Amino acid sequence: MLRTEDQPFSLKSTTHLLHELLQTWPLHLKGSLAFPDIRGRRKQPRMTEPADGMARPRPSRSSSSFLPLLLLLPARHPLALLVAVAVTATLPPPALPYGFRNCIEAAWDPGFFRCIQRYLESPGPAVSDLPPRTYALNLSHNALRLLPPASFARLPRLRTLDLAYNRLQTLAPGAFDGLGELSALDLSYNRLAALGDGVFAGLGNLSSLWLRRNPLGSVSPGALAPLVNLRCLSLRGGRLEGLGAVAEAVKGLGRLRTLDLCCNNLTALGPGPPLPASLVNLHLCNNSLGGLLGASPTTLRHVRTLDLSYNGIARAEAFAPLRLRNLSLLHLSGNPLDVFRLLEVSDVRPHSLDFSGLKLGEGGVEKVCQKLKGPRALRRLKLQHNGFQKMPNGTLASCPLLKELDLSYNRLRGVGCVGPLLRGEQQRELEALTVEHNLLQRLPSCWTAAELPRLANISFRYNRILTIGPGAFAYAPALRVLKLNINSLARLDRDALRGLGNLTELRLDNNLLTDLYQGSFVDLGSLRTLNLRNNRVSVLFPGIFKGLASLQTLDLGGNNLRHLASRSLLGVPVLSKLYLDRNRLLEVRSEVFAPVQATLGVLDLQANNLQYITQRQRQQPPFRNLSRLYDLKMQAQQPYGLKVLPHRFFQGLVGLRSLSLSQNKLLAIPADVFQDLGQLTFLTLADSSNGMQDLPDGVFRNLGNLLTLDLENVGLHSLTLEVFGNLSRLRVLKLAKNELKTFNYSVASRLPSLRYLDLRKCPLSCTCDNTWLQSWLNNSRVQVVYPYNYTCGLRHHTYIHSFDTRVCFLDLGFYLFTGTVPVVLLLLVVPMVYHRAYWRLKYHWYLLRCWVNQQWRREEERYVYDSFVSYNSADESWVLQELVPQLERDSFRLCLHHRDFQPGRSIIDNIVDAVYNSRKTVCVVSRSYLRSEWCSMEVQLASYRLLDERRDVLVLVLLEDVGDAELSAYHRMRRVLLRRTYLRWPPEPPAQPLFWARLKKALRWGEGGEGEEEEGLGAGRRGEKEEQA
Repeated sequence: MLRTEDQPFSLKSTTHLLHELLQTWPLHLKGSLAFPDIRGRRKQPRMTEPADGMARPRPSRSSSSFLPLLLLLPARHPLALLVAVAVTATLPPPALPYGFRNCIEAAWDPGFFRCIQRYLESPGPAVSDLPPRTYALNLSHNALRLLPPASFARLPRLRTLDLAYNRLQTLAPGAFDGLGELSALDLSYNRLAALGDGVFAGLGNLSSLWLRRNPLGSVSPGALAPLVNLRCLSLRGGRLEGLGAVAEAVKGLGRLRTLDLCCNNLTALGPGPPLPASLVNLHLCNNSLGGLLGASPTTLRHVRTLDLSYNGIARAEAFAPLRLRNLSLLHLSGNPLDVFRLLEVSDVRPHSLDFSGLKLGEGGVEKVCQKLKGPRALRRLKLQHNGFQKMPNGTLASCPLLKELDLSYNRLRGVGCVGPLLRGEQQRELEALTVEHNLLQRLPSCWTAAELPRLANISFRYNRILTIGPGAFAYAPALRVLKLNINSLARLDRDALRGLGNLTELRLDNNLLTDLYQGSFVDLGSLRTLNLRNNRVSVLFPGIFKGLASLQTLDLGGNNLRHLASRSLLGVPVLSKLYLDRNRLLEVRSEVFAPVQATLGVLDLQANNLQYITQRQRQQPPFRNLSRLYDLKMQAQQPYGLKVLPHRFFQGLVGLRSLSLSQNKLLAIPADVFQDLGQLTFLTLADSSNGMQDLPDGVFRNLGNLLTLDLENVGLHSLTLEVFGNLSRLRVLKLAKNELKTFNYSVASRLPSLRYLDLRKCPLSCTCDNTWLQSWLNNSRVQVVYPYNYTCGLRHHTYIHSFDTRVCFLDLGFYLFTGTVPVVLLLLVVPMVYHRAYWRLKYHWYLLRCWVNQQWRREEERYVYDSFVSYNSADESWVLQELVPQLERDSFRLCLHHRDFQPGRSIIDNIVDAVYNSRKTVCVVSRSYLRSEWCSMEVQLASYRLLDERRDVLVLVLLEDVGDAELSAYHRMRRVLLRRTYLRWPPEPPAQPLFWARLKKALRWGEGGEGEEEEGLGAGRRGEKEEQA
């Protein structure tokens, strides 16, 4: 016996252990070894290619040839150890499983893992099985409470880590040890109340850190010191009370450029060290810095963008100690501050001020313009949140030259034709006008208004515009982008957009338009994008898009279209993207797309009212001429889905690459429906379960280029080679929520490019049909989504990855062979040996008997007495006068207690020695014998010896005729008499010689009395009476 440390190491235990290991070894080899299949086929070995790009070596031939032999050997067979050693010496180590307990790797972005909403309380269960190549990890929306030291040490290449929306209360020192390449860390929306020293140790490469919406009240001076490359730090939404403590923590961050401290409890800017010289963006909005306490000339000297909005700053003099001349942008919105007084008492430059939210009033604009006067042109003037209700002509005439004007978030009811607000030079320089979130109701006609030749971008979104007059934008002939969305437009004048020949993008979505008139877009020859989504258009009259020769994107989604006329799309010869989703279309016909068939690439028909009730095609296929279409969406048809796809429904779509048919409750799919889609790379039929059970044979036979196939919740019962056999390039297969009980091995073997498989919520069975699946789930080439969560059908506590498959590898034929061969050989050999060597065998038989008798005699010599006589003193006269003379006359050595017991020893010890030093024990049974406790003990010891040695050592002599009634009180003796054959002393003298002969025979051979009941000496009488009872 060998020992390893404290555990014994035996041949038997080793053989059994190795046998169990080799029984399940194919599961760890991921199918790389050849092993017997339960159906008699031979699974071929194949090279596994892990996701890290390292090819695993093939096992040697010796291992694959030894493996079946070991599987067939019994667990404790002596040869099992030798075979196991040979196998384990040549087998490669088990490969790591490529399926993760709590994470999913992005199918098209290897190394990016999402572990969202897994209810994890610590990062260990998520990180434990992730590969070292992981570069991005999203652990948001879990229940993490604590990050222990080195939580992510096994992911040295991690660059992005998202821990937002958890319950983190503490970060242990060294929690991020080993993440030397991490560049972005998000700890927002947690419960962190303090940052101590060492929590960010090892993050020397971190450039962005977000700690938004944490109850953060303190930051240790050394907490951020390791972040020497930090550029962006967000502490928004915490409970910090002083800028000085934050400045102390960030003073060593020489590359910090942005610091966000909005929505804290800051009450003072100091005291504290100066902020890093690299800091250019400082956000202090929504705090309590009303008095700017602790301000000094060095506090903000390097800052370029400063946000002090909503701080309750009322006195302009509070800015006096600060050096603000270097600012390029200062936000003061929401402060009850006299901005003109601020310009007088501070060195802030007017051009750097954002005048939004300062309640300037009607006359304040002119004062602002006076302050901004100078030779330098103003890039952008923002006057948001000032409560302006009107802008009289010339309001902005005193301002410097403007490039962009923003009047959003006021209460303006009109801006006229814009030009009168400006003077001549300004009109020639303005490029962008934004008037969003106001109360504009009408845009007047501006045929004769002054032109703004450079105005290219106008946004009137989020207003209440009802009508647009003719030539409303005639003042902007160079207009390129016009946004009129999210208004109340019910009618668009035919001439509203006249003269906009340079317009490229027009947003009219989210209005109340019901009709579009011919000629409305006639002048928009350069328009590329027209968005009419979410209106109430019900009819497209022929020629309505006449003149849109450059239109590429037309969005008509979310309207009330029921029918498309054959000439509805006339006038858009280069249209490439057409969105008709969420309308009420009842049918689509090929004639509708005839004007755009040469250029259309994207067609969105989802959530319409398309429906088919038969597979027979009543009309020409609707897409038969759209050979350039590459993206078609038809999912979620209302109210009950497409139901049926007609034969050759997608005929002609030879260039289609993406097809969406999900949520359609399909009852039937013809086998030829995808016949023309040879270039298809993406297909989804998800959530179409409404009676469809299995796909027809050959339905995917022409989809050789398919990369992604989504069949989630389509009612599949089985996978067949006839359906999936030609998908040689398929990389992503989603089969979740189906009725699959098995996953066909032949199908899996015909998907050589598969990299992502989803089988969640399928009732996979733990049967021998799925034995290969257990090892295939561990295949490092295919990522299986949450493989450790797959249960065995309705048995929710048994899992596919761990169910015992050894029984499936038992070769019944082998066991029958090993059982029948010896019997057949025996039947052949025995007659031949009997015929040819009868006398020789008989001679050796007698030699054997002599040898056995000799051994028996040797054993007999070890006894001191031939018999120990157990009797009561009341029967002593019979024993001494009759029994002893008869037996000792024939040289029997008897042991008698009054003669042979050793004086001075206990009676029990003498009885034990007498019983075990005598070959037999003779019990002389009488009524007085039954009442004696010592006699009962002697019988009991003799019975124990009988059971222990399994030899006949007890001889019973019944001296008196004792009835059953008298024996009932002595249950022990009664059991002995019922089970043993005994001799009865005959009172007749002629019968006594036969009694002595039988007794001597019993003492000499050990079989006395048995089989001789028929001679009438009382043997077996108790058993007969018991049977009668």
